[in-house]
Amino acid sequence: MTVSKSVQQIIDTKSTTQVVIGQLGLDSLDTLEYLLTSQKIRHHKVTVKVFSPIDSVLINLINNKRLEQIAGEEALLPLVAIEGCQRRILNNGQVIIDFYLGPIIELLQKIPMVNDSFIDGWIVAGDINLNLFNDELLWQMGKISHDRTQVYLSQTITGSDKLKIEQLAQQSGLFQPNKLKNDDIAFQERAALRSQLKIKQAPFPIVAASAKSQNIAIIGGGIASASLALSLAERGQKVSLFCEDSALAQAASGNKQGAIYPLLTPDNNYLSQYFQQAYLFSLQRLKSLAALGHKIDFDLCGVVHTGHDERSRKRVAKIIDSHSWNSLIADKITAKQASEIASVKIDDEGIFYPLGGWVSPQDFTQAAFNQAKVLADVSLALNTKINTIDYQANGSFLTSDEQVYGPFSAVVVANGKSITQFNQTQYLQATGFRGQVSHAPSRAKLSKLSTVLCAHGYMTPSNNSLHCLGASYVKNAQHLNYCPTEQVENLKKIQHSYLEQDWVEDIDISGHSARVGVRMVTRDHAPMMGPAPDIDAILALYQTHQLTPASRQFWQSTVAPTHKDLYVLGGLGSRGLSSGPLAAEALAAQICAEDLPISLDFIALLSPNRMWLRKLLKGKALEVGSDS
Repeated sequence: MTVSKSVQQIIDTKSTTQVVIGQLGLDSLDTLEYLLTSQKIRHHKVTVKVFSPIDSVLINLINNKRLEQIAGEEALLPLVAIEGCQRRILNNGQVIIDFYLGPIIELLQKIPMVNDSFIDGWIVAGDINLNLFNDELLWQMGKISHDRTQVYLSQTITGSDKLKIEQLAQQSGLFQPNKLKNDDIAFQERAALRSQLKIKQAPFPIVAASAKSQNIAIIGGGIASASLALSLAERGQKVSLFCEDSALAQAASGNKQGAIYPLLTPDNNYLSQYFQQAYLFSLQRLKSLAALGHKIDFDLCGVVHTGHDERSRKRVAKIIDSHSWNSLIADKITAKQASEIASVKIDDEGIFYPLGGWVSPQDFTQAAFNQAKVLADVSLALNTKINTIDYQANGSFLTSDEQVYGPFSAVVVANGKSITQFNQTQYLQATGFRGQVSHAPSRAKLSKLSTVLCAHGYMTPSNNSLHCLGASYVKNAQHLNYCPTEQVENLKKIQHSYLEQDWVEDIDISGHSARVGVRMVTRDHAPMMGPAPDIDAILALYQTHQLTPASRQFWQSTVAPTHKDLYVLGGLGSRGLSSGPLAAEALAAQICAEDLPISLDFIALLSPNRMWLRKLLKGKALEVGSDS
């Protein structure tokens, strides 16, 4: 069967406009081309989840030959051969392509579930290695499939190969025209697999909003809030933003330039893996918004990362040498290469992030919000500080000094430095760090700088004849006024990083031009995304379930208590431009009971209740107010 016929047959079996197609094999461009060109699907929102081993040849073929031709400027970011999910949102959210690269069975095992199942049909593409097919693969496919879901094979799969797959699919209930019955073995096996998965994700629950018709409030006005508003708008949701400032992006998102690059670790742990996928999603968002005509100052000129002393040089070397990074993520460079890339003299070897660069956070935030308004009923209340959140039988209500707003079917707290101000969020473990970014006018030698520099501080190429450098990092600062000492410290960081370089002498901070903001930082440097934990309820359970093997078992299998229809998006730290948009996309999907573009490991990594639950799962003592 041809891809177009398979896709259309899957769509035709759906009584709703939401369609999710699973595909094995990277030959996804026929599927993508059909979805973007066929008039038959214009009333549907279609997500295709493509699973493939990492095949650099096929990935390069997709990048170089057809992706941009089919999807246009929205698909300008190349697909990168790294493990995990890379989401592409096209046609204002009508078409979503999730590329899952890596060991297919492991990828399927790590897919979190909001609902019991979500795949409406499977396509087996002609390029898939048929040796991958076995009982375990088909059962994992069945686990996330509806009871009527079938497998459609490429017309190039014939003979004994076709028969083998059909027989395996028949066993797991994926090759029969009728809906599975409760007493079918396939039905029972799938139910058992789903039950195991639900227990596994219980400590870090995935909770959809309780109301089907949604009117969602977002408290905040930075990159996290605007990104969430856009992701919700792409799902047709009504959204109300409440920002305490006079305009969007006035707090931590208000810097003139912000660097975009991933946070990598030598062992490429879950944090490092999340940042790679999030960084790529942010770049895709940025390019898509720019392609739609939104004015955004940015330059993806790359980022050069070097050390500034013996310890940091060892750290940088350990990061780049301890893992085989994809060259589009990070590349080892010599001092000569660093100088050539940056167009200024650099004496240290280091890391080059070729896809990264800088962007105006204010522009990025405003563009995301403006695009959200194009797509859905999205409103903004400025100069509105929300003081309380009250849940009642008919929804949640927000109270400011002037009035009460609501009811809302869901509320998201995404207000940066004020994220812990509410009774429900006061125990969230994030700390405010003041950051002053200095501005220096562009001069002769300094003006040659052509990439973002990262060492003991960071420095950007000029934009509107100014360079940004910094930033200071002061815990629980008493004020947000301009600080002359921090201004000098920012300069010294650059001088210390690039000793005896003549271009550094051009940096002039005497104009006292700077900007101060507060970033909320978590101890593990991961953002917070998910339902707001109910700490009072957790503590009540803790009184009878603590410090024993039985208590560990209890916390491993019990759904952690959360506040009803209340969510958290924050703790983005100093790399919110890289980490925030994907967290927002995942939260929007969770609220709307859709499949998420992140793995179970990342759900646990980002969960707002992770600091407490990690202790409880290990049988350790719990202290509220401690982030250790």
